[in-house]
Amino acid sequence: MSAVTSVAPAPNAAALAHFAARLTFETDVSDVAADLESDAPGVVVIDSRSGESWNQGHIHGALHLPTAEIATRARTLIPDDATVVTYCWGPGCNGATRAALEFAKLGYRVKEMIGGFEYWSREGFPVETADGVVRNPMDALTAPVSGIACAC
Repeated sequence: MSAVTSVAPAPNAAALAHFAARLTFETDVSDVAADLESDAPGVVVIDSRSGESWNQGHIHGALHLPTAEIATRARTLIPDDATVVTYCWGPGCNGATRAALEFAKLGYRVKEMIGGFEYWSREGFPVETADGVVRNPMDALTAPVSGIACAC
């Protein structure tokens, strides 16, 4: 018996609803990078990690707003009509999900950046530290090292 089909795939209508819904809740690092590079209006990227983590390195162009401070500080930093994109460390961390929930409670439109800071850095996008902005080499396991997008 197939391990993949030991639980039957969802009916087409359910699959359509599920995958369409996921795209309304999530975005990926390359889409966020494209929006930051083009200064797409209305998109605000939020790093929800601790101050120590932020200082270690963060997405160039992101705002630092730890999850515990979202309820009290978000309205003073982020326009009500913004689309907020949250991120934390990486796929093994649910900090971005927790931050997205806090923004949703406040009525913001929000998406979680899947892959988090880990995949941002591994795909060679700009990382800001106290020493300036750097780009790490692309990791061949996460992005085409040619620099050409995966065209997905």
